[in-house]
Amino acid sequence: MEPIILASSSQRRQEIFKQLGIPYMVVMPEIDEVYPEDLSFEKVPEFLASKKIKAAMKMLPQGQTVPWIFAADTLIFKDNKVYGKPESKEQAIEFLKELQNGTHTVITAIALFNGKINYLSTRTSVNKVTFTALSEKEIQWYIETGEWHGVAGAYRIQGMASCFITHIEGTQSSIIGLPIFEFYDILKEQGYSLID
Repeated sequence: MEPIILASSSQRRQEIFKQLGIPYMVVMPEIDEVYPEDLSFEKVPEFLASKKIKAAMKMLPQGQTVPWIFAADTLIFKDNKVYGKPESKEQAIEFLKELQNGTHTVITAIALFNGKINYLSTRTSVNKVTFTALSEKEIQWYIETGEWHGVAGAYRIQGMASCFITHIEGTQSSIIGLPIFEFYDILKEQGYSLID
C-alpha cells in the first residue's frame, strides 16, 4: 500500500489509519480556520478540510511528486452556535451546560487528494448527539477527567462522556472525527485498495 500523508495531529485519526493498516506520514499544516460568513455550517468542515490539504501540499519539498493527502475537519453546533475547542476550563463548563439535556449536530468532512490525477474528493457525514441532563457535580467530575482539552464541544464520545449520551443518530467514528465508511468509500472511488 502506498503511504498517505495525514494532514492532522489527531491521535484518533492516526489510530484509525493503523487499524486499517494504512502506512502514513503526519504533517500538521497551520491554517487559519476562518470561513466565509455566508457558508452554511454543513459546508464549513468540507471547506476547512480542503484548506488543510492545500496547506499540506505547500509544506512538501519543491519538485516532490505529491502523493495521497488526507485531511478531515469536525464542527459541532447547536441553536446556531458553533462549539469549537474550549480555550479554558470555564469555557468547557459553559459548553457542557449548553449541550446537556438536548441534541446537537456533529458534522465531519473528509478530503482526499489523489496526486496521480490531481483530484480532490470530499465526503461529509452529518450526525446528531443527544445528552442527558447533567448536574453541576457531573459536569465538574467530567471536567476533572481532562478529556475536554483540545476537542470540539469539550467532550470525547469515546471517553467518559459516553456516560451522558442517550442517543446517537449517525456513526460514532464520524463523531470521533473520521467517518470510517465514508473514508473507505472515498479510497475505493480513487482506486486505493485496502484489500489487495
